[in-house]
Amino acid sequence: MKKKLTLAALAFASTAVLAACGAAPSGSSSSTGTEVGDTIKVGLNFELSGAVAAYGQVQKNAAELAVDEINKAGGVDGKELEIVSKDNKSENNEAASVASSLVTQNKVNVMIGPATSGATAAATPAATKAAVPLVTPSGTQDSLTYADGKVKEYVFRTTFQDSFQGQVLAQYATENLSAKKVVLYYDNSSDYAKGIANEFKNEYKGEIVVEETFQAGDKDFQAALTKIKDKEFDAIIMPGYYTETGLITKQARDMGIDKPILGPDGFSDEKFIENATAAGTNNVYYVSGYSTKVDLSDKAAKFVESYKAKYGEEPNMFAALAYDSVYMVAEAAENAENSSEIAKNFAKIKDFDGVTGKTTIDEKHNPVKSAIMIGLKDGKEDSATVVEVK
Repeated sequence: MKKKLTLAALAFASTAVLAACGAAPSGSSSSTGTEVGDTIKVGLNFELSGAVAAYGQVQKNAAELAVDEINKAGGVDGKELEIVSKDNKSENNEAASVASSLVTQNKVNVMIGPATSGATAAATPAATKAAVPLVTPSGTQDSLTYADGKVKEYVFRTTFQDSFQGQVLAQYATENLSAKKVVLYYDNSSDYAKGIANEFKNEYKGEIVVEETFQAGDKDFQAALTKIKDKEFDAIIMPGYYTETGLITKQARDMGIDKPILGPDGFSDEKFIENATAAGTNNVYYVSGYSTKVDLSDKAAKFVESYKAKYGEEPNMFAALAYDSVYMVAEAAENAENSSEIAKNFAKIKDFDGVTGKTTIDEKHNPVKSAIMIGLKDGKEDSATVVEVK
């Protein structure tokens, strides 16, 4: 069943995504940062290898597509965007090293990525010290952009944060699935998953009959699933990444557990379906900021067509977010003479019309935008339901 995207913009002001290693320092720089020269240098700091390379690779693809389009259209103020891309290997320490290299050696004017929260937190000090804006397309941990009552001056995101996803899952379980009793099974090694799980517990008004955890890298989930199987419940809430949650879903289905499984945007990759198998994805739902099942704008439809033509596959949410991030960077770079001015302009973006909908950057450097619950069937996206948090 298709639902039309009619949601008014949502304000995400929770105080509380993808793996994180704690909040980065919130210090700022008085420097003007790196000067804009003959080109506008855009550093890509993505997970191109390692555990979550599936996120980083599609984001790099989409970013390069956007840069090509912008340059062919005349660039920004007559200047082309110049990409400097480096692989952070899905490792937080490497993300910090890449960030330092991009801002000190390559003198980039803006950094896009990392994709994950932990890597973004690790990259933040170098970007902040150099007064270079860092835009994460998919890092959702709440404290990335705002912590201890202070906004991170040079850190922005183009997706919603963890606490909001926890609220979406709680409301969808209650109102759309009428789930009065649930199992909460999450990745205890990930701040991303723990943040979502904690917000779910705060918001969900039903009964959590079992709370179990797993660790990144686990392969066998039989013991926990055996405990769960004989309990009375209406749904499983599973904050985590596709690497483990796909395997858990398959093993649960193999054991005859057919209840709905709900997850965050970490499910949004074909690897989840590969791990879960097509049949195992029936009755699975996850949070997303983008779907081709809603009425697409002309801009979004063109993006889907161009991405498929260039890369031979349909773009997912992570690709769409990176694509929008580049176009938002281009808007912020207009008339800017240095990276600090780009950051100031990015903070003022209002009603940006992207492929993931209209986006306004709020005072905490978070986007005001809509959320969608994607439903899967036989390995394919089957439904897209807008959730308006009350």
